[in-house]
Amino acid sequence: MDSELAALAASGATTLVSLLVTDSWTHARDLVREFFSRSGADVTAITDLDTARSQLLAAEATENTQNIRDLTEQWHTYLLQRLLQAGSTTGDDLRDLLTSLQPLATNPDLQPSTVHNDISGGVQHGPVIQSGRIAGLTFHVHHAPAPTQK
Repeated sequence: MDSELAALAASGATTLVSLLVTDSWTHARDLVREFFSRSGADVTAITDLDTARSQLLAAEATENTQNIRDLTEQWHTYLLQRLLQAGSTTGDDLRDLLTSLQPLATNPDLQPSTVHNDISGGVQHGPVIQSGRIAGLTFHVHHAPAPTQK
């Protein structure tokens, strides 16, 4: 077994387990579900993660660090044996997943946002800009002369 893959699986398991108990889990779960579906993982893997989340929340409440270590080891084994050694995913695939999960793990308050835009007031023939806050923006619009009525 390549030591780099073993280290990658260990890092992945640690990141995954640490995210289970954060508010970012919902977003991380979507990323992990997509990864598992691409890699041909068992359909029960996400359900197993949800079960692990419940166990971890209970372990945190009782300060049961052994349970946390056991679950981390379980997911390390899963990533290493079922995905990497089975050849259903590559180290690069797992590295990409970790890159996606790292911001959630390092900043648990980071939440994906949803943007909804409504443009009203009739047909818009000019620019429409989507932004949070705009200051000092000026549009110079040249209107064609109005047609004369006979």
